[in-house]
Amino acid sequence: MLTVNAATKRFGGLVAVDAASLEVAPGSITGLIGPNGAGKTTLFTLIAGFETPSSGTILFDGADVTALPAHRRAERGIARTFQIVQPFAGLSVVENIAVGAYLRHPRRVDAQAKARAVADLVGLGGMLDQPAAALTVAGRKRLELARALATEPKLLLLDEVLAGLNPSEIRDMLPVIRQIRGRGVTILMVEHVMQAVMSLCEHIHVLAQGKIIAVGKPAEIAAHPAVIEAYLGQGAAKRLQAAPTGGAHA
Repeated sequence: MLTVNAATKRFGGLVAVDAASLEVAPGSITGLIGPNGAGKTTLFTLIAGFETPSSGTILFDGADVTALPAHRRAERGIARTFQIVQPFAGLSVVENIAVGAYLRHPRRVDAQAKARAVADLVGLGGMLDQPAAALTVAGRKRLELARALATEPKLLLLDEVLAGLNPSEIRDMLPVIRQIRGRGVTILMVEHVMQAVMSLCEHIHVLAQGKIIAVGKPAEIAAHPAVIEAYLGQGAAKRLQAAPTGGAHA
């Protein structure tokens, strides 16, 4: 569904993404991991169309979308969440979600109906009329996810959707992500919560200093010497190797 071919992004003298290539299969949950400052969010920004690569190409659903702006890619079916969640504080939960739904449902009544259905999916069904500003961190994460889902994407880019959540909130979020994939949405996720990555993802790409340094299944990544050196460390790698992963069905 998604093919990134040797994408490079320069900001002046800084090379944030350096000839990075990755593929995401239809119907999969694919992980993108790496240390802070590796270029993961910049790569997401290139895929979603908020920035244009300095070189390289991005193919989505068999078409070259490298030059398309973000709103055109959204129309084709690419949606993303953001690390820093910023809801429209003056709007209710359902109104926030409807902002995404208007992409495909220009009539207010239809957008609101779509928003309510998406709210139920992500666990916000009981909070529709609450002001978005009153939500907890976990609630805001779910709202960010819902707003992206309301655009009815084929490919959903999740940028640290679990960051800032406590262990029980993370456990509650994992079935939501699996359910989204179960409804036919392909997922590419950037995440630092490694147990969740190992549990959810079938394939993982590892980015370090703007370069893809490893690609493989979770067990392969946990044992990869370059990944251990650049990101995991020996202790974390041993814990991940000892823990049952089971791919996306764990």
